[in-house]
Amino acid sequence: MLTLYSYPELFGVADNNGYGLKVYAFLKLARVPFVHEHVFDASAAPRGQLPYIVDDGETIGDSETIIAHVIAKYRLTIDAALSAEQRRTNLFVTRMLDDLYWVMSYSRWKDERYVQAFCDAFMAQHPKVDADGLEKAKAYNAQRYYYQGIGRYTPEQAYARGIADLEVLAEIVPAQGFVHGAAPTSVDAGVYGFLANIHFFPIPTPLKAFVDAHDNLVAHCERIHAAVS
Repeated sequence: MLTLYSYPELFGVADNNGYGLKVYAFLKLARVPFVHEHVFDASAAPRGQLPYIVDDGETIGDSETIIAHVIAKYRLTIDAALSAEQRRTNLFVTRMLDDLYWVMSYSRWKDERYVQAFCDAFMAQHPKVDADGLEKAKAYNAQRYYYQGIGRYTPEQAYARGIADLEVLAEIVPAQGFVHGAAPTSVDAGVYGFLANIHFFPIPTPLKAFVDAHDNLVAHCERIHAAVS
């Protein structure tokens, strides 16, 4: 049995991190049986990052590597009908979501307008995690942001970057159906992983204001949410 290790759930979303939720949604959409184990401390994970899977004794990290492994091993057809152009679009969207990740994370751990609301909600749902643990996570993330670069942005500059990513998604995601047609593919799991971690969180960041103002993004998010919940 495949086991997925990822961050804890929050606000009714199965993982409060976009990458873990992406893998979770992919496994659900592809109907791959798995056990879901929630982890807060990622120090034991491959490269110290979540999510990762253990599949028949093999440990695999990185969301894209996980998805490629599962498609190959279980001979999944979820992306089989995609054209070369659609596969290029998937790569572009995946890399753009990597950029959006930093802005979404910044809104939770760096922007003082929202940090406390996020931490309070986390402790309320996960009482085993205390304020000291979250302070350590905040300090760790501050270091990451500094070296990645976004930690040296003003909030306005950081959100402008994230909004630019969301504007592109708003042009790609259709009002009905899924990114490449009537059936979801792996890219829809990726889009959901990040949109759900914005849309379902009742923390009024500029990212949430943008997503909630675009009916097509909300509808896509809620379609996938219903399919994987």
